Amino acid sequence: MLMLTSINELLAHIKEVEEDVIQLSRDSMLMLGAFLEKKGVELDEESIKALQYQDIISQQLSATIEAIESVQQSIAVFENAYRSDEKIASDSLAKLQNKLSRSISHAKDRKAAFSGNLHSDSDDEIEFF
Repeated sequence: MLMLTSINELLAHIKEVEEDVIQLSRDSMLMLGAFLEKKGVELDEESIKALQYQDIISQQLSATIEAIESVQQSIAVFENAYRSDEKIASDSLAKLQNKLSRSISHAKDRKAAFSGNLHSDSDDEIEFF
């Protein structure tokens, strides 16, 4: 149980750091946008693409936050079951493993979906959601 508590605390810390990074990215984009508007700067395609990467980064971090929350919920269910009945805890551990596997699969799918064409060699545009 102590190990799961430590893992949960670590996940909470990671989630908090990722939320901070998302907010910093938003703030940065707002400041940069205000500067560009104030100066009347027109961006070329490469500059626009570079700015759009901030959105991709935020989406990736949001996806990992969702995965972390899913794991934390699964840990909470397991901890409650463990406290009340050892047999239920044993069954819950198997369910936790399945949920963790689905969470990582979902996180990987989200990563692939949010990455656009970042790693593509084609001249196609990056897809944003």
